[in-house]
Amino acid sequence: MCGIVGYLGGRAAEPILLEGLHRLEYRGYDSAGIAVAHRGRARVTKAAVRVGELRELVGKGTGAQVGIAHTRWATHGEPTDANAHPHLDAEGRIAVVHNGIIENAEYLRTKLAADGVEFASDTDTEALAHLIAAALPTSAGLEEAVRSALRGVEGAYGLVVLDVRNPGELVVARNGSPIVLGIGDGEMFVASDVAALVRYTQRVVYLDDGELATIAADDYRTSTLQARRTAKEPTIVDVAEDDYQLGEFTDFMRKEMHEQAEAVRRALLGRLEERFATAHLGGIGLDAHALRSVRRVKFLGCGSAYYAGQLGANLVEELARLPADAEPASEFRYRNPVVDPDTLYVAVSQSGETADTLAAVQELGRKGGRVIGVVNVVGSAIARECGSGVFLHAGPEVSVASTKAVTNMSVCFAMLALLLGRMRDLSVANGRRIVTALADLPARIAEILAAEEEIAEVARRFGEARHMFFIGRVRGWPVAREGAQKLKEISYVHAEAYQAAELKHGPLALIDERMPSVVLVPDDDLRTKNIGTIEQIRARGGPVIAVSNAELPDGLADAVLPVPRSEPELDPILFTIPLQLFAYHLATHLGRDIDKPRNLAKSVTVE
Repeated sequence: MCGIVGYLGGRAAEPILLEGLHRLEYRGYDSAGIAVAHRGRARVTKAAVRVGELRELVGKGTGAQVGIAHTRWATHGEPTDANAHPHLDAEGRIAVVHNGIIENAEYLRTKLAADGVEFASDTDTEALAHLIAAALPTSAGLEEAVRSALRGVEGAYGLVVLDVRNPGELVVARNGSPIVLGIGDGEMFVASDVAALVRYTQRVVYLDDGELATIAADDYRTSTLQARRTAKEPTIVDVAEDDYQLGEFTDFMRKEMHEQAEAVRRALLGRLEERFATAHLGGIGLDAHALRSVRRVKFLGCGSAYYAGQLGANLVEELARLPADAEPASEFRYRNPVVDPDTLYVAVSQSGETADTLAAVQELGRKGGRVIGVVNVVGSAIARECGSGVFLHAGPEVSVASTKAVTNMSVCFAMLALLLGRMRDLSVANGRRIVTALADLPARIAEILAAEEEIAEVARRFGEARHMFFIGRVRGWPVAREGAQKLKEISYVHAEAYQAAELKHGPLALIDERMPSVVLVPDDDLRTKNIGTIEQIRARGGPVIAVSNAELPDGLADAVLPVPRSEPELDPILFTIPLQLFAYHLATHLGRDIDKPRNLAKSVTVE
């Protein structure tokens, strides 16, 4: 959720920290702050402002060579100057930045208040600063004080701690919220996302849950909460600084939509097997015997990843004739699920750090479930927890609204369905048909993107609507849900998705001339029924935008978003793209902040 940056080395810290925060703005935040150790004291600048305004408040800076910084997404306490991070202890010696939620914060604050502590904020994080400061006099250094304090903490945290009287080191800890170390030449970096590091280094160390690190300018050591040393070797991230630059685009969402053809091409590279008309997904770690033993597939994800999972479940049932379904990962672990050893669980997350999905993976691990991860970030928590899976190869995704990662999820699910199908009853001819259509997807996506202006014009025509329906059947149902999600999250227009047959069971009462409906009409065996749905809407005065690769009767819809033809099973992947563009251009028409929609964050690492 929030952004963390830390620096220790021979350069001025403030410019590096501010640049790091700028690189993490996409994660969503409502306040920002920075603390550096300057002449034995903490110099703190923080406010409920954007990073650009924080940069102005910091001014020329102090030249300090160690510091920590943060962008906050409010959990405990409103987004105010006082609640912004970093937080200090009473003496101003210990500074802390923290992502996550301390679940026993109320108990800790009450206990500290009884000991005479006066709080300057409403946050759970401030309690950490006071706890660490209280442990310091009886501890053998800052690392031991942090370890002692965390033993009494319940909840999720990714944190960096600075002792201004000992500016030669920072202490870092993780439990449920991502933290990565960046290894430089005589300098060290810390961040909640490699996006803040790649300008300076590509050598990184990912901390695991329950792990601490103490870093100096030229060294680091890692250990567990129980003080056992751990051996962590740096890895090289295959990400360049240019991946986080806008280039010719005005915002990242549009840039990432236009990267989808190439992203899908990368996802397919080396994974389509024409000879045997199947897919090759070596990362899942399952041989032919293990794949044959799968009796059911369940997809687990949140938000757009969940809708992509629904699309994937449909593909598995169609191509592999295996029972499959999708479930929000946020609900899975709380309903005491029955974990079937013959079920293949697929955990889906762009960031690989989604807290609810990670918790579902851990619950499956505890119960002996067979689970693979489908993620876009190598070294992420879900990737490490699963140990096997499929890497999306979508490239860094900055905009809060996911586009190319969701598309690549669907493509990877199609390959998984193809692989499972060819292990069973999917014929060579049908396998070859799907392989050819998958290989053709990048070209078809490029066709849709080339028609962007036509889609933009339709979006502007309906730009004053305050409510919309998205309607789809069977294959189109998850696409409708994803389309409604995109419109809601970036335009703030109320949108709901319904299965076409459900309109008659209540929602039809809302149809009038002010309620446009976006109806998905693939050229399949349900084409006639979908046309009938449009006629029912039009009979009640409702405007209709048809998204279709079929030939429709003249005048049936008020507007049509055309989609290139593919194989019917893969139509949903292509139908998703025009809905992204439609939501984007409606949101720009309304003047929304596209990449940073209100109240949302890119990587949801809290419940």
